[in-house]
Amino acid sequence: MTRHRYWKITPDDIQKYDYDQAKVLNWEIKGVKEPEEDARFIGVFLYKRGTPIDYTPTKGIVLYHNNILKKEVDEATKFIKDRFGGDVRDKGTRIFLEGSKEFYSGKEVGQFAKDLETRFNLKATISIEFESLTEEERKKSGLPDAKLLPIPGNHS
Repeated sequence: MTRHRYWKITPDDIQKYDYDQAKVLNWEIKGVKEPEEDARFIGVFLYKRGTPIDYTPTKGIVLYHNNILKKEVDEATKFIKDRFGGDVRDKGTRIFLEGSKEFYSGKEVGQFAKDLETRFNLKATISIEFESLTEEERKKSGLPDAKLLPIPGNHS
């Protein structure tokens, strides 16, 4: 199985890509607050096979944060929960929305990133990882080679 990661994608760009959603392994939105050197960010990701909580894969969206006030973390959690559902489970700086809606299309991921930018005054970048995506599928989808970050190794 080959894996391909595309990174540093803008919300506008990902909305243009038309890829096979069944081949998405995960996506991540990292929203940085200015100034960037303060390392303040809110991130959201979704792993198709689940994200481990104490070694148990848990399905649903996960929020993580750094140098963000608790009040704003609570607002972000509520914002995501109201939109996608799920049961909130805290684990350090990660907040799991167990059982939340899963989505993988570029249109939905891009719109969610834009909504996070607007609501929380962030600058979002997106990464997305695929498995078993052929070169023809990559070209047809519009995914740019310049944003491709190959993942070396055997992934079977």
